[in-house]
Amino acid sequence: MATLVKTTQDGRKLEVLGLAIMLGGKLEAGELIEVKDHPYCRAILAAVPDATHMAGRVPLTREEAEIVLAAFKKAEADMLANPISIQERFRIAAMMKACEQGIE
Repeated sequence: MATLVKTTQDGRKLEVLGLAIMLGGKLEAGELIEVKDHPYCRAILAAVPDATHMAGRVPLTREEAEIVLAAFKKAEADMLANPISIQERFRIAAMMKACEQGIE
């Protein structure tokens, strides 16, 4: 079940589904980045002064970021309670590590 974070000005929904942040039903990000750590910090704050985090291309306020983090925490807890989910996460992590090392 998806957790609604906000609706963008163009009507698309920003939602958290598991450990993914979806925009209009498509994957936007897998993590939040604090604006202060973002390479385009100044441009982001000039355009959206109250932004504290970025979810891919979408700026978020502190309250919206807290919604995302709470949804991530719940998804983590649900996954840790399921042995099949744990096994799948290890499989994906091993596959990603192999790809980073050039082993495909």
